[in-house]
Amino acid sequence: MAEEEIKTTTEAVVEAPKATKAAKKGKRIVNAGAVHIQATFNNTIVSVTDKKGEVLAASSAGANGFRGSKKGTAFAAGVAAEKALEIAKKNHALNSVDVYVSGIGLGRDAAIRAVSTVGIKIDSITDVTPVAHGGVRPKGERKP
Repeated sequence: MAEEEIKTTTEAVVEAPKATKAAKKGKRIVNAGAVHIQATFNNTIVSVTDKKGEVLAASSAGANGFRGSKKGTAFAAGVAAEKALEIAKKNHALNSVDVYVSGIGLGRDAAIRAVSTVGIKIDSITDVTPVAHGGVRPKGERKP
């Protein structure tokens, strides 16, 4: 009798209806977008967005297996840009981009070259690196 009870409990578990998963969103087709490249001395981060600024794909030198000082190299920046753009091109059919470059790292030019290597048309390249202009007057009394 104990064996029969065990069988019925396992049958109940097997026959229980499974929870339904939420429906997946369809992949958006984006013909034109933007590539934002942040090139620092320690890393290079590449984000591919649509025209509204919603991120389609992103990658960095660190995410591609480079560690330490190797993350700041031009080769690592190229690999990161290629990976992000391949994902955007495959999943969202990206054709043309505007490139926005920020920072003074070694990966600036390599990441831009990687965009054309993947086969995506570059419409414009803009440098959006912030430039210091002296700033505001410091707090405190003026010195003679």
